[in-house]
Amino acid sequence: MKAKEDLQADYMVISPHPDDSEFGAAGSVARWVSEGKTVVYVICTGGEKGTSDPDLNPADLARVRIKEQRSAAELLGVSEVIFLGYEDQTLEDTPVFRKDIVRWIRKFRPHTVVTADPYRRYLWHRDHRITGQVVLDAVFPFARDYHAYPDLIAEGLMPHKVRRVLLWASEDPDYYSDISQTFDKKLAALRCHESQVGGHHFASVEKWLRQRAEEAAREQDFELAEAFHLVDINR
Repeated sequence: MKAKEDLQADYMVISPHPDDSEFGAAGSVARWVSEGKTVVYVICTGGEKGTSDPDLNPADLARVRIKEQRSAAELLGVSEVIFLGYEDQTLEDTPVFRKDIVRWIRKFRPHTVVTADPYRRYLWHRDHRITGQVVLDAVFPFARDYHAYPDLIAEGLMPHKVRRVLLWASEDPDYYSDISQTFDKKLAALRCHESQVGGHHFASVEKWLRQRAEEAAREQDFELAEAFHLVDINR
């Protein structure tokens, strides 16, 4: 593998919390890796508030969830996992957050960025909505424009033009990724998130995911799919 400072990614998956990447794109990630593509993860928060247990310490849960995310990424063959360290349920569309995303886009220079669709209507986790919007703004125009961040230029992080964005959980999907051969690996990666989907919950999660994957592939020439909205920046 390339040294970290030289690593460039074909795909960068940017998630609000640990496990979002696996729910949204793990089947595709596994396929891309099997095809020789380089995938990196950027995880925005530790997911420490995602529990109904009042006795569970959030800091302890964050440590568990970060460990689970590393295990899932390793199983999928993800080359690098970056944790931004923001507090769960506090993400806002701020210059600092946007600059953090720009920094890692310029560092890894991905062809395609994958994240949550910010335009899902009505009920949608605010961290997902904010992450998606900040990522889109970071991709265009901030990661692209030379004068956006002179201090990043001084660090050697030159502008980069992302070519495509894939948005999961979209209500307007138009891009379907074949995961027929990697669905089981998606499930295995999700099983790493024991604190979220462990125990008796997993059977219902698996059933729901399979139904969703079958529905996404209904008009395709394959059996199982992950659905995205594609933003083609080359157009």
